[in-house]
Amino acid sequence: MSEPMVIAEGVHKSFGRLEVLKGISLEVRQGEVMCLLGPSGSGKSTFLRCINHLEKIDAGRLWVDGDLVGYRQQGSKLYELRESEVCRKRSTIGMVFQRFNLFPHMTAAENVALAPVHVKGVPKDEAFKRAAALLRSVGLADKLDSYPAQLSGGQQQRVAIARALAMDPRLMLFDEPTSALDPELVGEVLDVMRRLAADGMTMVVVTHEIGFAREVGDKLVFMDAGAVVESGDPREVLANPKHERTRAFLSKVL
Repeated sequence: MSEPMVIAEGVHKSFGRLEVLKGISLEVRQGEVMCLLGPSGSGKSTFLRCINHLEKIDAGRLWVDGDLVGYRQQGSKLYELRESEVCRKRSTIGMVFQRFNLFPHMTAAENVALAPVHVKGVPKDEAFKRAAALLRSVGLADKLDSYPAQLSGGQQQRVAIARALAMDPRLMLFDEPTSALDPELVGEVLDVMRRLAADGMTMVVVTHEIGFAREVGDKLVFMDAGAVVESGDPREVLANPKHERTRAFLSKVL
């Protein structure tokens, strides 16, 4: 068995009096695709944001590739990392959001090359050559000089995936990457994600795409009200959910 890439132990997160995560514990192994399923407000996206410390957890522990997320431990005490250290570690985790978050005044190639140049110090020529290769790999070889406004939603999301891959991440996080797309554009984004999975990329995917979870996922986690209700092989969970809450949810989306 491969080593865990992500370990969550008793992760809690609240916003004011609202407890959004109520003790999440799970593991994602290297090369595994974990799909997080559940109703809106169940804590899926918040958990994803905690993995790369976009949200600070209130209790519990999170590790990515053996490193504590957001903290270092000395003896029994935790010390929060400086923002520069958090950013350096975050640079090894790619994240793709519902909205594409591309810079509108930059071309596709410029969007993809930006972080390697400014965060990793990659020479511009090298970064643009890599950007062109990544855009080719997501089917956008002819869109290098196009601005986001000239691209469809599916094309923009594929640029966003290429941008995340430009940092050579150990882990990719997808937060409902197809939810903002017209239905006919969903397939082109899922095809890129399928290829990433086939290449062995470790992925945590918040999604409502049941077919993708069944076909590509190695593990499916169903969350509700800030807790893990059920988890297991996606095909088994989808065909024979053990928990009544899972059955109720799937009856509405299948």
